[in-house]
Amino acid sequence: MNNFAVLAKKEFVQMVREFKVIWLPLVFIFLGITQPVVSYYLPSILEALGGSQGITIDPSMAAQKGGEVLASTLGSQFDQLGVMIIIVSMMGVVQSDKANGMLAFILTRPVTVGSYISGKIISNYLFVACSVALGYLVSYLYAVFLFTSVDFADLIVALLFYLLWILFIVSFTTMISTIFNSQGIIALISIVFLLGCRIIVGLSPVIDNVNPASMSKHAMEVLILGTVNSQAIWGALAALELTAVAILVTIIWISKKKFNNE
Repeated sequence: MNNFAVLAKKEFVQMVREFKVIWLPLVFIFLGITQPVVSYYLPSILEALGGSQGITIDPSMAAQKGGEVLASTLGSQFDQLGVMIIIVSMMGVVQSDKANGMLAFILTRPVTVGSYISGKIISNYLFVACSVALGYLVSYLYAVFLFTSVDFADLIVALLFYLLWILFIVSFTTMISTIFNSQGIIALISIVFLLGCRIIVGLSPVIDNVNPASMSKHAMEVLILGTVNSQAIWGALAALELTAVAILVTIIWISKKKFNNE
């Protein structure tokens, strides 16, 4: 527990030095604001840009509800630009320790590989989850102000589903950062794989049951429909299992490589 506290404190100090504690929450606040504001003013923007060409908005088009706008924030803003930003912010989470010799130094101390990785993943996950939740809360406030109210229980349930997806993103990126030495390769593999997982959501119920990105779809369904999909529990279990696999692979990789003897 003491080792974990020391390692978590080290991670937080590193986040402060890199100004991550400032720019990452601000990025998600910006993404959270963008979707409801653009959705609200889009008809006016299109009308203004239409000019003499006469772009018109179908008056029969149903007005968006607050839950639909909030779901769009998760599906459009957080699942695309948000995922890439999380990956970029974490691509050096273990790679930098390998490159500057800090990993070898830490493992010469009475610190287990499990303590080192758990300190990395938990501290980074808590920080990323707080940043995402902050952007999500801001988006909720704008959606309620500009559109309609969103049930508070649906708001919390959807956030919990989405944070499971974030947990897998953090664990997977940490695993790739452990295996590879080039930050470019780490970012490329993580972005392609995680965005690929998100793209194939909805293609097949069988794939969705083992795809951690389906947590995002279930979160959006809660916000739009107000109900929890019966398959969501299986998806949640699969997301947790895959997260555990990613952490296990990370620990085994470091143990096999014996960085403390290099």
